[in-house]
Amino acid sequence: MTPSESHVAIIGAGPAGLMAAEVLAQGGARVTVYDAMPSAGRKFLMAGRGGLNLTHSEPLPQFMPRYREAAPKLQAAVEAFPPDALRAWSVALGEPTFVGSSGRVFPKAFKASPLLRAWLRRLDAAGVRFAFRHRWTGWDGEGRLLFQTPSGTSTVAADATVLALGGASWPRLGSDGSWVDILAAKGIAISRLRPANSGFTVAWSVLFRDRFEGQPLKGVALTIGAHTVRGEAMITRGGIEGGAIYALSAELREAVLGLGQATLTIALRPDLDAAALTTRLSGTRGKQSLANFLRKAAQLSPVGIGLMQEAAIASGRPLASFSPADLAQLINAIPVRLTGVAPIDRAISTAGGISFDGLDERFMLRKLPGVFAAGEMLDWEAPTGGYLLQASFATGAAAGRGVLEWLKRS
Repeated sequence: MTPSESHVAIIGAGPAGLMAAEVLAQGGARVTVYDAMPSAGRKFLMAGRGGLNLTHSEPLPQFMPRYREAAPKLQAAVEAFPPDALRAWSVALGEPTFVGSSGRVFPKAFKASPLLRAWLRRLDAAGVRFAFRHRWTGWDGEGRLLFQTPSGTSTVAADATVLALGGASWPRLGSDGSWVDILAAKGIAISRLRPANSGFTVAWSVLFRDRFEGQPLKGVALTIGAHTVRGEAMITRGGIEGGAIYALSAELREAVLGLGQATLTIALRPDLDAAALTTRLSGTRGKQSLANFLRKAAQLSPVGIGLMQEAAIASGRPLASFSPADLAQLINAIPVRLTGVAPIDRAISTAGGISFDGLDERFMLRKLPGVFAAGEMLDWEAPTGGYLLQASFATGAAAGRGVLEWLKRS
């Protein structure tokens, strides 16, 4: 069977599904993209609200370890469609990119919507068809795809299928994880979906919560076990979140889920050692309040001082009773007890998914010939910084190439 004689169904109109559709259309296949939502790329557009972080400029030897245990499984896909290729793809759609100060890559428009509109126009010109408000519910007895639509149940015969249904974060945008039961019933091994790049709950005191909700912690170092990350975090009414928290979210999540809680250590002045801080704090306080003294002597923010007060209260000692050496020690080792993980429907992304052991090198499910999978529904996770979208695009492209190869062999 040649690709031009084939109809390929893509289920999911996010980056992975749309990239698979593009590769397949370029290869000559007839492609229809199905999605439960009324339009394409709902979560992609949400990701671009604060500036679309497409990928990262790190060289691949530093880039790939961001995918942790899944890096070897993603290596070939990312090498075949690396960050430079993603940037060139964006330029070809009329959206040049730039590298930010942190090494992250953004479109110059800094938005997702112009890029998505240009992409959809190109797919339309390539003959890709779209069927929205089609919620996939599995297969019928003859192997046809089943969809629930506003008009009732619809069946679709496809020569190959690419599943790109996302994880379970932000379900109102289309990724609700409902595919798990469908595939599990077919014997597909699936690691439990868990929140990734998520916030965590903390039992703040009422005083701290009411005063510092929404306040950032800048230039801090966060540590759990052997893992330390420098960056920023944000105090929320019910806990803590932000870029540095997301970078540690896998370690924090596993500790919380395994032990019921985890202790995060915050260093407010990570570039100053205990001796230097002790010297600064050994001066005469005079009539200054302790908060003013800490702010001036150690250049601490009000929210940082508030964290110190929280830790002192938890220890049963008033902060005013701490010696300069004790204060210096606390400044760079504030313990914060995390009591839970924020709900998966509020997480940026999802950990868990289809086991790579159940996929062949073409991203085809071994137990379901002709059915391929890509994107966040696979069992990988990565921090924010462009790694999430890069792997979604790369696995979508890999699945598209895999379908073309399989159709030719079939």
